[in-house]
Amino acid sequence: MERIHFRITPMTNKICLAAFIALFTVSLSVHAESKLNVVTTTEDLAAIAREVGGDHITVDSIAKGYQDPHFVEAKPSFILKLQKADLLILVGRDLEIGWLPPLIQQSRNSKVQVGADGYLDASLQARILEIPQVQITRAEGDVHPLGNPHYWLDPENGKIIAREIFDRLARFRPDDRSYFESRLNDFLNRLNDAEKRWVAMMAPYKGTKMVTYHRSFPNFAERFGLDIVGYVEPKPGIPPTPQHTLDLINQMKKANVKIVLVEPYFDLKTPNSIGRATGAEVLVMPPSVGGVKEASDYFKLFDYDLNLLINAMKKTSAN
Repeated sequence: MERIHFRITPMTNKICLAAFIALFTVSLSVHAESKLNVVTTTEDLAAIAREVGGDHITVDSIAKGYQDPHFVEAKPSFILKLQKADLLILVGRDLEIGWLPPLIQQSRNSKVQVGADGYLDASLQARILEIPQVQITRAEGDVHPLGNPHYWLDPENGKIIAREIFDRLARFRPDDRSYFESRLNDFLNRLNDAEKRWVAMMAPYKGTKMVTYHRSFPNFAERFGLDIVGYVEPKPGIPPTPQHTLDLINQMKKANVKIVLVEPYFDLKTPNSIGRATGAEVLVMPPSVGGVKEASDYFKLFDYDLNLLINAMKKTSAN
């Protein structure tokens, strides 16, 4: 039998190299396309999702950290995000009730409809405060019948959120389960260490009384031993009135309250008036990742807020 001889020439090498590059490029493209597309309603959930999902997911948040998550102006771009989403993660507890449902409906993406595997309410296992024990109406203001939705401001709830996200990512990508689990455990270990440090930082100021504009910080206050004695809003979502402001000033004077916390999206006119009348420090304190540039991830949010508070408490001797 006649043997067939193949001759390796420079041209052959070039062809082989080109074929290898083409295959490698296709491989990279397939890998990129295989990433889970995650959309979250807030930057806080996006930050935790990135911790767990790493480079196996892409994450995009609808609301930005400097926006009031109760009131987000719907945009066509949000619908486009949801159309491409494999997984939607929301805060829940009716936080997004005023804007998210129509976006989900208009996206026509079956993956992220309520009840689908791609719809994740991160609040279901979290510790929720201020759940009403009686029937409430809109006369009580912009109250949440399912409890206060600002639960992510307790690191313990941050851990719960991370586990929920891990479970859902692993369900979508069982082959990547070990990767997600490794990242989850790393996040939990780092958060455990950080929480110990934060609690120790706040120990000297346990019981410090303060006022906040909105009910954004009950979980934060409970975790770090603070006492919220009043609110600039007479009722949730209701702008301050002159009479309520006067009553609050008198209450603060009697209780020697020297700290007023204001979320970045509220007007400072009334809080500043309260500060002048009581000698209290008025602090613009973000409740969300991205609320200020320094709070660029979940850890840095607590670092920023706690240092801001401690510096103010030292200054006013509020402890």
